[in-house]
Amino acid sequence: MTIPSTKAPGSGAPAPGTPPDPRRWLILAVASAAQFLAVLDMIAVNIAFPAIGADFRSATTAELSWVLNAYTIVLAALLVPAGRLADAIGGRRSFLASMVLFGLASVACGAAPGLGALVGARVVQGAAAAVLVPTSLALALPAFPARERPTAVGAWTAVSAVAASSGPVAGGLLAASDWRWIFLINAPVVLVAWAAGLRLLPRIGPARGERRRLDPIGTLLVLLATGALTTACVEAPDWGYGAPATLGFLAGGMVAGGLAVAHMRRHPDPVVDPALFRTRAFTAATLGLLGYFLAYASMLLASTLLFTGAWGWSTVRAGLAITPWPLAVLVVSVLSGRLVRALGERRAAALGALCFAAGPVWWLLFAGGDGGHYAVAFMPGLVLTGIGAGLYQPVMFAAAGLLPARQLSLGSGVLMMSRQGGSALGVAALVVITGGADRPDVGALRGGWVFAAVAAGLAALAATALRGAGGRTGDCRGVRTDSAAGPPADTGSVLPH
Repeated sequence: MTIPSTKAPGSGAPAPGTPPDPRRWLILAVASAAQFLAVLDMIAVNIAFPAIGADFRSATTAELSWVLNAYTIVLAALLVPAGRLADAIGGRRSFLASMVLFGLASVACGAAPGLGALVGARVVQGAAAAVLVPTSLALALPAFPARERPTAVGAWTAVSAVAASSGPVAGGLLAASDWRWIFLINAPVVLVAWAAGLRLLPRIGPARGERRRLDPIGTLLVLLATGALTTACVEAPDWGYGAPATLGFLAGGMVAGGLAVAHMRRHPDPVVDPALFRTRAFTAATLGLLGYFLAYASMLLASTLLFTGAWGWSTVRAGLAITPWPLAVLVVSVLSGRLVRALGERRAAALGALCFAAGPVWWLLFAGGDGGHYAVAFMPGLVLTGIGAGLYQPVMFAAAGLLPARQLSLGSGVLMMSRQGGSALGVAALVVITGGADRPDVGALRGGWVFAAVAAGLAALAATALRGAGGRTGDCRGVRTDSAAGPPADTGSVLPH
């Protein structure tokens, strides 16, 4: 049984006068489960890295690193092409198929007899996650009326924050028994989510009679650009930031990116339509999320290094110490809809980014020593960053809802690409700032906090491009969202009409 479509033709929004989908929160739960698994498997495996290395003693550290990097690189490289594919063949079909693939790859990871088989299964897992992540948001957004979308996206982003922050704890606990459980535990979750998705997810596909042209050259160029740039960022700590391999991948990625942009401007139906960026709010969201996740990734890694390195805490204790961050995200996310309606999109997002920047500023002023004053010196900064995340991410990710239904997954993929790219660059930047030390001291980490505060400030600047009318979210008078009009013209409102 599937839910009949009540969407306006060619649009991601419900048709005027249509009552809200009664199962919309269940749809969001299914979509959020996919998001949780995709993010958790990226974080938890980092904690299990020593245990995996103990099982494959003959492998070098560089070879073992591909257990982590294969997933990250493939996920980042395929996000945009996967979003375009999902728009072309239908989000529901893509989501269900990739959920099955993710579950099978997880079982293959858990049963891998050797390192090569484990890395190969991680590649498949990353490819499946690249479809799941953008389609999950694209399937959930159309089920909600405009007034509820900040709350819905807030819940969706809160799940991501909880997965990222609970990853160290979950990874440590499971690895203490056997690292293979990190992957095998995915199977029952995937099975339940797939069965629920089969029953609940709406059929959202291309407009009737519309045919999308293939763009194999553009797809290849996007894959080469994102894959090369992500590989350079991920591998630079091992290869060296000035190593020929690092510089070669950076140069290759930049050349491929330039060729991709030139190609997309000429192709009649490119893999990434430049018209997406004619919507001011969508462009602001893309740039803002890049800056935000530069700060997010560097702050999360710096916090872990402070706890486990400078303060000498265990991995599990460090994971528990970070929990005020996702807890604050959860609380603010529950209120995000009301807050955005009261403040307006621009004010809510700008305030969120400034709260996020206030976290590392607090640590610059008070954190240090041996962690004896954690509750005063560090925890308030975590709460501030959680409040900021709960305000900023829902507004920015909701920008995908501005796009027509035929581009929802693609738009989500572009925003996710900003997330992955920002995260990879944020980690790389912190490694450079701390000199690549395994246990950097507090003095080295202060440079990382300065970087995070500046990046969060840039994210706040991007938020100023949004509409600032307090309390009148979703006011897009005169903006067409039908398929003939294409993406809405230059408008600052993130919440779709």
